[in-house]
Amino acid sequence: MDYRLQIAARYLFSAKRVSLISLITGLSTVGVALGVAALIVVLSVMNGFFDFVRDLMVALDPHVRVESTDARGLADPGEIERLALSYDEVASASAFVEGRAVLVQRGASGRANTVVTVRGVAPEATAGMKAAMRTGAFDVGSADAESGAAGVVLNAGLGRSQGLVPRADNDAPRIGLISAAGIEQSLTQVFSVPRLHWFAVRGLFSMQAAQQDARAYIGVPQAQRLFQMQGRVSGIDVRLHDIEQADAVKARLQRALDSEAFTVRTWYDLQRALFDVMQLEKWGAWAILFLIVIVAAFNIVGSLTMVVIEKRRDVGVLQAMGVSKRSIRQIFMAEGALIGAVGTGTGAVLGLGLAWAQQQYALVPLSRAESFLIDAYPVAIQLTDVVAVTGLSFGLCVAAALYPATRAASVPPAQAVQGEA
Repeated sequence: MDYRLQIAARYLFSAKRVSLISLITGLSTVGVALGVAALIVVLSVMNGFFDFVRDLMVALDPHVRVESTDARGLADPGEIERLALSYDEVASASAFVEGRAVLVQRGASGRANTVVTVRGVAPEATAGMKAAMRTGAFDVGSADAESGAAGVVLNAGLGRSQGLVPRADNDAPRIGLISAAGIEQSLTQVFSVPRLHWFAVRGLFSMQAAQQDARAYIGVPQAQRLFQMQGRVSGIDVRLHDIEQADAVKARLQRALDSEAFTVRTWYDLQRALFDVMQLEKWGAWAILFLIVIVAAFNIVGSLTMVVIEKRRDVGVLQAMGVSKRSIRQIFMAEGALIGAVGTGTGAVLGLGLAWAQQQYALVPLSRAESFLIDAYPVAIQLTDVVAVTGLSFGLCVAAALYPATRAASVPPAQAVQGEA
């Protein structure tokens, strides 16, 4: 071991008695450890909530979406689907139709007319919705012989407010949908009435607070008839094997497609406002908790300055023996590094241990968990967060030792040996 590191370790860990300096140094180390542990735990919980909300959203939204800038939609969706499926990262690509419509029902106990967002989807593109179903099944198939109406799935809040609860028997509640184009046609043509498209309510889904607006899902052919988009679709929903590849696939699609004719968005772009707020909360919490480490670093400045004063005579002896000022400075910088290493290492082990225990055993449950889809705080440990927290904390501890180390190196040897102030 280098003699400078040996001297630094002796100053810190080999005290024969507990002094005020060693107490302050210990408190500084504990402060760094608690700050690092708190940062790792809180950031892991923030990441857990982010991943949980993301997974909820991508049950409704795709990983990547391609839309036409033309209000009439895409005339040849098959070409875009084939292009997307040619990429190894893509698991599936399916067309969708989306628009606004008015929901009506005969003998309604709720609101008579409600504006809803209607999305026409392919049955194979709805696998992610199964976990969100609360009543019935996600069945948007074509009309069957018994009911005579195609299926529709509503969000739970809309269904309950309208008294639309799917039944086990074949007597499913019916709703009618009128598109804006249908209403416009009835107003501009003489002796024309809006055409109602009837559907049987086959399921209710719930995404908790992720989606509060009124939504209805039907099949693509039914949506094309409802919105008078014969042969056209609103866009293509692309799902990937790995959601982390969304930005890369988006970039490839943008290069392959005409930017004036198509827009390409990822799952983050589709809900940017929500995800930006969550990221802002994460970094706000990071900044506040990092203050714990900063306060501990100030304590390191004070404790090492007191060590310099206490060891003033020793410093003079070392200089008289030929130790350079640079080496004196390095001794006290090594003290700061040792405090940072012990505090940061202990905090990292403690934080990772707590995060892992919460992840495996759900030690801390959510209050009023019956209102959520999860019972305990979610945790997702990210290596980049751990490296950033430990690296910055250790660097701050080393930087805190710079002033005491510079002061120690400036001690005049003759005065120090004689014990002069």
